[in-house]
Amino acid sequence: MKLKLRADGLFSGRDLFQLIWPLILDLFLTFFVGMLDSIMVSSVSESAVSAISLVDQIMQLVIMIFSAMAAGGAVIAGQYLGAQRQKEACSSAQQLVWLMFLTGLGMCLFLLLFHRPIMDHVFGQITPEVYAYSEKYLLITAFSIPMLAIHQAGASVFRTMGNSRNPMFISVMMNVINFSGNALLIYGFGMDTDGAGISTLLSRTAAAVVITILLLKPSRALHYEKTLRYRPNGLLIRKILYVGVPNGLENGMFQLGKLLLLSLVSTFGTSAITANAITQNVAQLQLIPAFAVNMATTTVIARCTGYGDTDQVRYYNRILLFIMYATSLGLAWSIYFSMPLILTMYHASEATAALTMTMVNWHTIGAVSLWPLSFEVPQALRASGDVRFTMLTSILIMWCVRIIGAYLLAYPLGMGAPAPWIAMVIDFVFRTTVYQLRWRSGKWMDKKVI
Repeated sequence: MKLKLRADGLFSGRDLFQLIWPLILDLFLTFFVGMLDSIMVSSVSESAVSAISLVDQIMQLVIMIFSAMAAGGAVIAGQYLGAQRQKEACSSAQQLVWLMFLTGLGMCLFLLLFHRPIMDHVFGQITPEVYAYSEKYLLITAFSIPMLAIHQAGASVFRTMGNSRNPMFISVMMNVINFSGNALLIYGFGMDTDGAGISTLLSRTAAAVVITILLLKPSRALHYEKTLRYRPNGLLIRKILYVGVPNGLENGMFQLGKLLLLSLVSTFGTSAITANAITQNVAQLQLIPAFAVNMATTTVIARCTGYGDTDQVRYYNRILLFIMYATSLGLAWSIYFSMPLILTMYHASEATAALTMTMVNWHTIGAVSLWPLSFEVPQALRASGDVRFTMLTSILIMWCVRIIGAYLLAYPLGMGAPAPWIAMVIDFVFRTTVYQLRWRSGKWMDKKVI
């Protein structure tokens, strides 16, 4: 992919290509291995697949919170780099990793202490077998949360520098460990969800250790200090949280809404839970290029904002949207037409397969046409510092359109388990409209954080 961009731009076509392609490969490996996890566990039982999908929804909430905090650090460090203030940029990276690690410890303890009330309230009506599988998997993966926090922080720091290759290589290593561990423990030792949990714990720990070692090199534009003593910097922490907290609340409420919708789906039985789990994996695969470009958006827009050039912010936002549509369209439909093979790999029953196809139909329509405008534009707004508007808009639309809409579609209108996916498309329509109006208004121009 060769892009000819403006000669005076902060990023050349080569820069964008080198930033985005490793992100695409990284996400592909992550989501593909995650799908293989479910396929491997499906050899145990359909209940085991449902259990992992249920716990993964909680872990997705944790990951979204970490992603929001990492984005906060990336925006601050990126704007400092754009303003050529390297010392403050490095200090931002240092504060970020400590802040996320301590948050991860707190989350780990919370899940260990209150896992049963959480499962009882979130998972809805599930069989005792699914509950037992879920509890084992949740308890083991909870110990991996602090390591996940360190890895997420480090990956964000690398991407802020425009280096997405190192996180990609670490992701390859992590996924190889996870996949190999699953194969050994599930097939070799006859374990079930506990085998998948142990593999996840080992892979995340290895990733955290390696990425920290790499970021201790002082020759890097952004690096950590070689010390275990944490010295909080109140000013930088406030700046990180100024971006990270609204983003975290937004992502957290978004995932909480998905958990409520999962509880809705669970009322339609194990077949519906399994169909929803398969559709979630397929949906993630369809959107890999879009997710990758969205991650690159934070780096590009934050640097342009720090540089003080709003024309370049607008220019690169158009370029990134074009790349997102160009890379997502073909993959989304290719995966859609591969669904018969995917359903065979999951050993899906006839009823589960039919329900899955209905859900995938709705997601493909929404993902191909509306996802970029619904999520890339607000990402650009956040990177420029316009975080409160995006938070309030996202939460309002999530609850008023997707949550309420899903329950109305599922029960009064009788659309059943596919209702959350139909409500998702309606949600995307509202998001696209509101964020386009905000972007065109130019009110985000005076929201620079540093």
